[in-house]
Amino acid sequence: MSNPGTSRHIEIKDGDRTIAAAEVAAPREPAETIRASLHAASGPVSPGSRTSLVDAVMDLPEVQASARLEATIPLGDSESLERLRERTTDTATRPAGSTALVDADIPSQVRPGPAHNPTAASTRRRS
Repeated sequence: MSNPGTSRHIEIKDGDRTIAAAEVAAPREPAETIRASLHAASGPVSPGSRTSLVDAVMDLPEVQASARLEATIPLGDSESLERLRERTTDTATRPAGSTALVDADIPSQVRPGPAHNPTAASTRRRS
């Protein structure tokens, strides 16, 4: 990649424990495709944590400025997949090994979802 953009790491925490996380790669040009990898901690994860992670990803300014999203989520993560479908349009999914690949359009005005909790997510920008 000759012109890489920025990368973000997002975590949803329950106390000191990270229960869900995402890596988001944003290209330098806003019209290009955003790529995200979402995953939850093994073991029991409180309901809504995956939804909060999707909302945190979709609420990033660089995601809102883009037109397309390519995401990977664990196969069987119906909570994240359902929330991605709610927050995107023309969503297509396909299995790839132990993950599901999601290709979707990002609406021009992405709205924060009702389950969004900005204090639950922390972001760290990487260059």
